[in-house]
Amino acid sequence: MKDFAVQEKKLTARTTTHRHVVINDTTLRDGEQSPGVAFTADEKLDIAVSLQAAGVDEIEVGIPMMGGKEREVIRAITQLLTTTQSMAWCRMHPNDLSACRHLTVDWLDLSLPASSQQRGSKLGVSLPALLEQSTTVIRDAIQMGFRVCVGMEDASRAAPETLIQIAEMAQTMGAERLRFADTVGILDPFSTYEAIKFLVERSDLQIEMHAHDDLGMATANTYAAIQAGAYSVNTTLNGLGERAGNAPLEEVVATLNALQGNTMSPVQDESRKTFVDLAKLPELCQKVAHYSRRPNPANKPVVGDVVFTHESGIHVDGLIKNMENYQGLKPHLVGREHEMVLGKHSGCQAIQTVSKQWGMELSPRSLLPIKALLRRWAEENKRIVERADFVTIIDSL
Repeated sequence: MKDFAVQEKKLTARTTTHRHVVINDTTLRDGEQSPGVAFTADEKLDIAVSLQAAGVDEIEVGIPMMGGKEREVIRAITQLLTTTQSMAWCRMHPNDLSACRHLTVDWLDLSLPASSQQRGSKLGVSLPALLEQSTTVIRDAIQMGFRVCVGMEDASRAAPETLIQIAEMAQTMGAERLRFADTVGILDPFSTYEAIKFLVERSDLQIEMHAHDDLGMATANTYAAIQAGAYSVNTTLNGLGERAGNAPLEEVVATLNALQGNTMSPVQDESRKTFVDLAKLPELCQKVAHYSRRPNPANKPVVGDVVFTHESGIHVDGLIKNMENYQGLKPHLVGREHEMVLGKHSGCQAIQTVSKQWGMELSPRSLLPIKALLRRWAEENKRIVERADFVTIIDSL
């Protein structure tokens, strides 16, 4: 990680303003790069249309250089997109650009290795030579009618002065966006904030954050980038992606919604919102989990089966009195409801409440014996108590 705070050189003063955070979802590109994940053409079309219906601004639709079949799917997707823009991912290479010649995508992400680690080990090329090649590729891409995002791979391990050189070149050649990629997921929210702020204050380009979850901080780092002024952020549904994955779309959008207006949050600007409909996300995430054969764990934030489910007697009592007692993200925003269930930690109030929901009336003196039996049953069966289980427990008294 580099110290971005010590750099003083300015490229230009940032003047661009925007009304919301642009979500660029890369489930169909980086998400499909998850080991063992391979979407069919029909599945990709379904995901793309569903992302558009949910209000996602941009979709990274694939890698044209993969071949003719991939390009056919990209064409089919772009024909279906009417309100959502499309982006294709390319290496900063003339051959990759040639593969895009007859595509109708709106954007190209032209990726180059920003760190000396990757320039030396992957390409064996100097920074001046890479910048010279990039000027030609960017110029040709713009002449072909594409909007250009310059993707800085491994930017989190690049020298700040290198990032400035890339930004200067990109802006001079007419690119509109600069993607800061934490390719190996080494940043924390504090260093992410400094890195994005560094670029925002020195460039008129749109700054985009691409976070990986190797240390479990992709959502937090994406949020920090937004605080620092990032124009757009990359996400994937369910956090699919290389190794530990990318920033999950559902978590990023829910975080922005839940913390907007929170007096403890530094983000109070109305422009820090998205146009994504949270209520559509659980079904969409479930669809992608099915297509990818990667089921979400029950406690997956926002969309997990039990994230709005309560067993603890203290929590259930608090929710009955006032939902705000144990509610950070309102479940109705994502099309969910609180659910109270029975288990080892259920108190008498919970037992009485859930049994009434099941159409049973229990005498007050039966609650303590039932509570004791519930604890024993839960330890033996290690799952939530269903109605039929509860009937069996009562019959055993």
